[in-house]
Amino acid sequence: MRNLKTTTLLFELSKPGRRAASLPACDVPVPAVNELLPKDAISDQLPPLPEVAEPEVVRHFTNLSTLNMSVDTHFYPLGSCTMKYNSKRNERMAALPGIADLHPLQSEDTIQGLLQLLYDLQQMLAEISGLPAVSLQPAAGAHGELAALMVAAAYFRHQKMSRTKVLAPDSAHGTNPASARMAGFDFVTVKSRGDGMVNLEDLAAKLDDQIAVFMITNPSTLGLFDQQVPRIARMVHDRGGLIYLDGANMNAILGITRPGDFGADMMHYNPHKTFSGPHGGGGPGAGPICVADKLGPYLPTPIVERDGDRHRLAFDRPLSIGRVRSFFGNVGVLVRAYCYLRTHGPDGLKSVAENAVLNANYLLSRVKHILPVPQGDRCMHEFVATAAPLKKKTGATAMDLAKRLLDFGFHAPTVYFPLTVPEAMMIEPTETESKETLDAFAETLFRITEESPDLLHQAPHSTLISRPDEVRAARQPILKWTADRGAGVSPAT
Repeated sequence: MRNLKTTTLLFELSKPGRRAASLPACDVPVPAVNELLPKDAISDQLPPLPEVAEPEVVRHFTNLSTLNMSVDTHFYPLGSCTMKYNSKRNERMAALPGIADLHPLQSEDTIQGLLQLLYDLQQMLAEISGLPAVSLQPAAGAHGELAALMVAAAYFRHQKMSRTKVLAPDSAHGTNPASARMAGFDFVTVKSRGDGMVNLEDLAAKLDDQIAVFMITNPSTLGLFDQQVPRIARMVHDRGGLIYLDGANMNAILGITRPGDFGADMMHYNPHKTFSGPHGGGGPGAGPICVADKLGPYLPTPIVERDGDRHRLAFDRPLSIGRVRSFFGNVGVLVRAYCYLRTHGPDGLKSVAENAVLNANYLLSRVKHILPVPQGDRCMHEFVATAAPLKKKTGATAMDLAKRLLDFGFHAPTVYFPLTVPEAMMIEPTETESKETLDAFAETLFRITEESPDLLHQAPHSTLISRPDEVRAARQPILKWTADRGAGVSPAT
C-alpha cells in the first residue's frame, strides 16, 4: 500500500481557510496594489494556491524527500559526475553569519574578509592547475567552458588572428561542442583509437591555420589518462592553437599532476564534483576557470586582487570579455570549495586522488568478468563497462541493469555514454565510499545479471513510479497538476 501522505498532492490536501501562518494586521499605511504595479501586471483573480496547515506542508515535503536518492542516503556511482559525499563541515562554514549574511552591493571596506577568502581561493586553484590567472565568476562547468572559449576568442581577435575551429575527441562531454558553437566557433570531432586514446593521425589531418582550441578531458570520460597529451599540446601549439582542459575529472589527478604542466592553456573546475560542493537540484553551481598568463588580461571582470594589506575587486581591465555572471559568482559554492581545500591541504588532496583511483580500480576488478571493460584492466577515477555481451546472451540491457539497481538501494551508473562504447555503463565510486559498499554493489550486480530478463525489463519494482514511457514523456510532457487529470501519476511524468 502506498504512503498517502507521501504521494497526496498539496492541492488535494487543501481545505478553504487553512493557513500555515497567521499574520497580524499591518500597522502602517498600505498603498493600493494598482499604485505599486502597472495594470497589466495585476491579475483579475487570486492565484489558485493550495490552502494547507503548516504540519501538512512539513509532512508533505519531508515524506517526498524520503523518495529521493542522494549522496547522504545512497551509494551514487554516477560516472562522469563525481557524486562524492558532501562534508557537512563545509556547509556549516558557508552558513556562518559573517559569510551568509553579506550582500553583493556592500562596499569593499565591509567585505574584506570575504575578498581575502576569494583571493586565497584563486591562488589555490592556480597552484593546483598550474595556470596562474583565475576567474571565479562562471556559474557552472559548462559556463566555465564557454567563458574560457570566449577568452580564447578575445585573445585571437586582439592578436589579429582569424581562428574559426574548435576540436575535441569523440568521447568528449556534450557540453564541449555546445560551448564551442555558442562562442562562435565551428566544431570538429577528432576520432579516438580502439584503446580510447586520441587518434594522432586524425588530429594531425584536422589541424590547420584555423585551429583555435583543442578541448580534451584528461583523464577522459572513459576513465583513462591519455599520456600523449604533451605531444598533442605541441602539435596544437605549433599551429598557433590553444589547449583547453575540461576539468570534470580533476578528482583523479589532484596533487599528482597539473594541467598547466602537461600543456593546457585553459581549464575549468567543477567545485560540486572535485571540491565537494552541493551537487544537482538545479544549482547554484560554480565553474572557476584558470588560464595561462598570456590569456589573463581577457578574463571576466571583476578579479579579486590584493592591494597592500587590502583586497579589492578589479574592474579596470581593458581587454576583458566583461561580466559573464552577475556580481562576482556564486560565492556560497566557492566558500565550500575553499573550506574543502583548507581541510585537506596539499597532502590530503593527493590522498583524495589516490583513493578515488584505488576505489575505481577495485570495483573494475570485481565486475569486469560479467561486465567487460573494453578499454582495459586499469582506469583512473572511473571506468566504462559494457552490457553488450549480456544483451546478446539474454536480452537484458544496460538500462535494465540500471533500473533494477534502484530496487536494491543503489543509484544507477551513467548509461549509454560515452557513445563510443555500446551498452555503456560508466561507473565512478569516488574516494568517499568504503570497501564494504563497493563489495555490496558488485554482489548486487552479480545477482541482477542472473535474473530473468522479463523481470529486469519491468524494473524498478519497489519504487513509487516504475519505468516511465520515456519517448512519451519527452514528446508529451505533463509539467503541472490540473484537476481534470486527477491525482494519478501519468506515464509521462
